[in-house]
Amino acid sequence: MTWRTWLKLGRVSNLPTVWSNGLAGWVLSGAALDAGALALVLVALSLFYLAGMYLNDAFDAEIDGRERAGRPILMGEAGRETVFALGFAMLALGALIGFALGMAAGLAGLALAGAVVLYDWLHKRTALSPLIMGACRGLSYLTAAFAAGGTTGALWVGAAGLFCHVVGLTYAARQEAYDRIGAAWPLAVMAVPVGVGAVGAVAVLLLAAYVIWSGWALSLLFRRRPGDVPRAVVSLIAAVSLYDAVLIAGAGGGWLALPAVAAFAATLALQRIVPGT
Repeated sequence: MTWRTWLKLGRVSNLPTVWSNGLAGWVLSGAALDAGALALVLVALSLFYLAGMYLNDAFDAEIDGRERAGRPILMGEAGRETVFALGFAMLALGALIGFALGMAAGLAGLALAGAVVLYDWLHKRTALSPLIMGACRGLSYLTAAFAAGGTTGALWVGAAGLFCHVVGLTYAARQEAYDRIGAAWPLAVMAVPVGVGAVGAVAVLLLAAYVIWSGWALSLLFRRRPGDVPRAVVSLIAAVSLYDAVLIAGAGGGWLALPAVAAFAATLALQRIVPGT
């Protein structure tokens, strides 16, 4: 396995959205910033994310043989058993770090690990898979918040909005292999994050940026030109960090919204180097 194979298997270009999730979860908890503990949260969430990407390829190897033959396992660049082992090892390590941050954070991390495995195992077999992926991202908020000390009403509202955004983009991603979108009505769930409420001028400006960017990405799904669906999906993935920035600014996070905006830009830049899906 070359370093390029590791990066491709992990879809590492999307990692900045995981980091902004962790930051948003911490800020929404209302706790003071603890750089050391937050760093551990981000490491744990990164491990959960990378494990999910590795296990996705391992579970989907047979289906990818028909739909995406260029994936590393199908190209002989990585052994399926090795990818399975690495994926589960990263889940275990992420869970251990969670428990090091407290019992509640550890249990939330275990729930996240379970949701990751459930999604990777079932996502090609059930139409409900977008709900499972939405739960994965929502649990990222909860894991960070519990590590910080607890949850708040703002966190639950923000997690609901993130859940809906991810449900919508995951529904679109299910159509990516066919480069076309089916029924459009499930995408209506992506209107929910717009209503989370942006408090303050900075949060309102960031919400406007999120709405404009997400609206443009959604428009690609209906333009029906080759490559539009994959482009829309990776753009909506990047928008996760913009949404995080809205919540951070609205919760009084001040300058901490800037790293989330930077994560949005970094995701877009990295997607040009390593495919985001």
